[in-house]
Amino acid sequence: MDVDTDRGTSTVHARKVATLTGWLMVVTFVASIPAYFVLYAPVRDHPDYITGVGADPTASVALGATLELIVIIANIGTAVVPYAIYRRFSESLALGYVAARLVEAMFIAIGIVSLLTFVFMRQQGTAGTGAALGQVFVAIYDRAFLIGPGFCAGFANGIILGYLMYRSGLVPRGMAMLGLIGGPLIVISGIAVMFDVIERGGTVQGIATIPEFFWELSFGIYLIVKGFKPSPRLAVPVGGTNSGL
Repeated sequence: MDVDTDRGTSTVHARKVATLTGWLMVVTFVASIPAYFVLYAPVRDHPDYITGVGADPTASVALGATLELIVIIANIGTAVVPYAIYRRFSESLALGYVAARLVEAMFIAIGIVSLLTFVFMRQQGTAGTGAALGQVFVAIYDRAFLIGPGFCAGFANGIILGYLMYRSGLVPRGMAMLGLIGGPLIVISGIAVMFDVIERGGTVQGIATIPEFFWELSFGIYLIVKGFKPSPRLAVPVGGTNSGL
């Protein structure tokens, strides 16, 4: 196989990787939004459900947990699938992105377990314990969400991925700037919530998530529609990578 064929094969492979990565990024939106805002809402808003009062949230929480398991797989996939390409531009950033996504996935899993335990305790009958126990499980979920999809996602997708894309030019740099702006805003707002400086889920935190939201969504759509922008490093056959810092 000659060099031109190798380069052509590498370019085609990069396009396939970009498309899959884009779809995985979109899946994280499609699966996570209904889980948090709709399916988990009854439990988050009514911790006293653990005592047996109110409508049974089992089916809703189970479906939400299923969607978030899909989110975990998609999250990890967005870092692992394009790793071989990202490392051609910076091995340290590529590894850092994988690590950050794994940490985020871990906190998502903690949140899932807390709400599934909530449902399990309701099924077992905890009428004598009061709503305090339910509040504990909801609080664990809330803090896990704050650190995982909040803080870690801002650091991973905003700061690490945003810088990697800005530096490599694999997507328009103006788009990558959204990540470089949105990532720090997410991280700072998350820290502010932890120190009780701003309200969790309040206006300030909501505004802080806007740049990151549009960065992640536009990044996924761009990869699906156009793929990575042309780069000499994408045409390098596998094994001929540049993994400089």
